[in-house]
Amino acid sequence: MNHAISNVHVVRLTPLVTPQDLKAELPSTTQLEKSVISHRAAVIDVLNGKDKRWLAIVGPCSIHDSESALEYATRLTKLNADLKERMLILMRVYFEKPRTSTGWRGLIFDPHINNSYQIEEGLRRARSLLIQIGEMGISTASEVLDPIVPQYIDDLLCWASIGARTTESQTHRELASGLSMPVGFKNNTDGNIMSAINAMISSQRSRKFIGIDQEGRTCVVETRGNRHTHLILRGGTRGVNYHSEHIQDAKAQMEHAQLSPRIVIDCSHANSEKRHNRQGAIYRSVVAQRVAGQEAILGAMLESNLSPGRQDIESYSGNLKYGISITDACIGWEETEQLLRWTYQQFA
Repeated sequence: MNHAISNVHVVRLTPLVTPQDLKAELPSTTQLEKSVISHRAAVIDVLNGKDKRWLAIVGPCSIHDSESALEYATRLTKLNADLKERMLILMRVYFEKPRTSTGWRGLIFDPHINNSYQIEEGLRRARSLLIQIGEMGISTASEVLDPIVPQYIDDLLCWASIGARTTESQTHRELASGLSMPVGFKNNTDGNIMSAINAMISSQRSRKFIGIDQEGRTCVVETRGNRHTHLILRGGTRGVNYHSEHIQDAKAQMEHAQLSPRIVIDCSHANSEKRHNRQGAIYRSVVAQRVAGQEAILGAMLESNLSPGRQDIESYSGNLKYGISITDACIGWEETEQLLRWTYQQFA
């Protein structure tokens, strides 16, 4: 290869373990496979209105520490046992972070939080953690950002989201059309929901694109389309979009596009102006709208960790506080449990 004309700015190419080999190294079990299928079916039933339970997607903004993530999952599993009759609870297990400019890209890409980018180790940690959480019996939810990563972990996810920065991406719309789980599309960062509505329409159709197979070979991927999609309202630079008038507008636009009005509210991000202590009030407002009869609202998302707030990693030296976010600030476990138990009572 003539490096004067090809890969001019590439320093090196390092082969990765194939999805097939990583799955053989860290296999799912028959029982876990049945659990994932069951949880996906439950989410689909909520989307289709067959299951009237409230959908609650809660957990850390991002996973950076397996130990604290497992403790959170243990607590959520116990809480879920009390609430599952009226609520379908999913745990946020987010491994990738989209960035406007620069910053930590998540556990898969930089598991040591030091710019060493030990991606193969990150994939192993992610898959191992999803197996452990799945075996507890709790549903798992994650954002899909890199188009190759799902081949390594898709069999362990019950729900996925496409973020505000990638909803307009053709690559992610094609990817969503082939994902095996229900997918939520967020409105883009300025608050425009038509980008997400168009993404839903696009991803529901059969698509052909370039990807990799389980052996890591480049191939043409042909999908049948994913009809299990919904809209996520997360606010934007134009302001919040969780009030009743915003729901009515989103519902009207979705119906005009011949889509079922299926909406989940993100109580964080622009809706809370990234002020974690506002999430609770937003969440209660959204639940109240549903209780009052707004059935287009299927559920809500909360960024939650063992302890509230966030910590800075700009000068990280390996001494992080346990159970506190290193990305967006989160509410703590105590408030999370209070909100979910309160929700259970609202649907009595």
